[in-house]
Amino acid sequence: MGVSELGTLEDIELRKAWPHEAINFTPWLAKNLNLLSAELGIKLEHEGSEVQVGPYRADIVARDPMNDSVILIENQLEDANLQHLGQVLAYLAGLKASTVIWIAKCFDEAHLSAIRWLNDHTTDPFAFFAVQVRVVRISNSPLAPIFDVLEKPNEWDRRVQATTQRVGLSEIGQFRREFWNHVTCRHPGEVKPNYAASNVNHVVEKVKLRISQYIYTEGVGVFLTTLRGEDDSDMLSRVVPFLDPLREALNENNPEDNIELSNQGGITLEIDPQDKANWDRMADWLHEKRVVYERVLRESAVG
Repeated sequence: MGVSELGTLEDIELRKAWPHEAINFTPWLAKNLNLLSAELGIKLEHEGSEVQVGPYRADIVARDPMNDSVILIENQLEDANLQHLGQVLAYLAGLKASTVIWIAKCFDEAHLSAIRWLNDHTTDPFAFFAVQVRVVRISNSPLAPIFDVLEKPNEWDRRVQATTQRVGLSEIGQFRREFWNHVTCRHPGEVKPNYAASNVNHVVEKVKLRISQYIYTEGVGVFLTTLRGEDDSDMLSRVVPFLDPLREALNENNPEDNIELSNQGGITLEIDPQDKANWDRMADWLHEKRVVYERVLRESAVG
């Protein structure tokens, strides 16, 4: 190919790709967090979109499965503005987030300076990012998104590299990662590979609840909880309608077990998790109970 045949990369107006921020861009980003993750070096697992935080709604709440930390993603298809900066700071307390990713069409120096100031005046584990989103194409090629990281914490690349090269987070983290990898090998898709936190959450959007599977020192368990960042003050009242259907479903095949649930819809299997001979049974139990919980919640939502 001669030089004269090379195309020219051109920037395209963002709204040609996503006409509406909340309707188009936020859902697209939630499904394509891997693109953003590749630029930042953070594993991003979607937890919720349009999450209520006081009078506002956080665009996307994600989680780093390596340390179970909360990540807030605030996105704009317009230039960055002070209103969004204020909201971002308000979300920190409400969501107990440690990482903030602010995405916008354009940032001026004042906003970039604010992000630098936050990174300079906070300590680990807090981290703030300013990310410019662009859409480009060559001639009539499909539109392609680009994320340009304009601001990030000092020494961030070294920190990411050190984390990547580290053998494990901790002794308990290594243990959890090995167990959850066993679960996902036995039941593909149940847990993401190399997950190392204690709880695995499965969102059931129809009822705005999460099914939480967990491992602890005396076994494994399952319970219901609210979506990440939601007010949980009325948690018990929200779970009550599902207790009887769950109890019936869990006991239908083995009524002699007489499984009882906690007031948060929780059940446990007491078994020694340190004995790897128990892991098949633990993995099967977690999978089977999650399937029952999800079926009951979905059917109850329809009913």
